Amino acid sequence: MSETAARPILSKERQYQTILSPLVTEKATALSEQSQVVFRVPLSATKPEIKAAVEGLFGVKVLGVNTLVVKGKTKRFKGRPGQRSDWKKAMVQLAEGQSIDLTTGLA
Repeated sequence: MSETAARPILSKERQYQTILSPLVTEKATALSEQSQVVFRVPLSATKPEIKAAVEGLFGVKVLGVNTLVVKGKTKRFKGRPGQRSDWKKAMVQLAEGQSIDLTTGLA
């Protein structure tokens, strides 16, 4: 995507709806050494929206966004087969020297 392309303008409310929660797993923690942060986002969120939301909420420069849809597992609920919901994961590459402290709240 070129720099001249229109960037999505997101309201503060839409930014909070785009970034649902940080993902704190062993893999996500290992990615933080390469200045990457992993978030859970809605299935409808696009890469430009995620980039704009992270830059707006955390005040950092985002170099790139990779997304993937995690398919829901088939599990048993009270003996009956069921399906967990699909969800989307976004891996955000931050500019050199920048970081997001996930231990502090966003309030």
